[in-house]
Amino acid sequence: MKRKARGATSYYTVEGIVRRGLPVLSLTCVIGIIVGQILNSKESSLISMPAILILIPALIKIGGDTGSMLGARLSSAFHMGLGTHIRRNPVVYNSLIAVAIVGLVSSFSVSVLVWLASNLMGFGMPYMTLLEISLIAVAIELVVVYSATIGIAFASHRFGIDPDDTVIPLIATLGDLVGVTGIFVALRMLNLV
Repeated sequence: MKRKARGATSYYTVEGIVRRGLPVLSLTCVIGIIVGQILNSKESSLISMPAILILIPALIKIGGDTGSMLGARLSSAFHMGLGTHIRRNPVVYNSLIAVAIVGLVSSFSVSVLVWLASNLMGFGMPYMTLLEISLIAVAIELVVVYSATIGIAFASHRFGIDPDDTVIPLIATLGDLVGVTGIFVALRMLNLV
């Protein structure tokens, strides 16, 4: 009778995945509820600006999605033994530049698409206003989310936790929280709320 090998195979058991995943997903549920309450508290302001209602889902996805891309690249680098230090690490540097470019290009694209959609539906908003909201919100989101991504990935790796189990769920949810906050900061800065 063969004994089960310890190590990688025991790490990827149903019990191991549930044990490591449940606390992270519980935390993301709490953050998701907070994001919902923030949106609920600003409901009357948002209903008066239908273009912003179209903009919100797309903008909050940019930080979470590109942060998850960065987290996946860092996690892969850890698994391959390439990324154990933050300073002067080409994996971190190149990945950060690449996802920042994707995030900023996405911000421009979203503002154009929302402007077109809102004008087609008859409740358009000036393009420059949408672009300013997008750029301010995404700038805030990318700085916070990317910093958190790097911190969570390196902390997970350092403490022996697979970054695949922590980074993507936490960053996707953090992207929602920071994205919504960034949008309201942008609206406040532009005196729209």
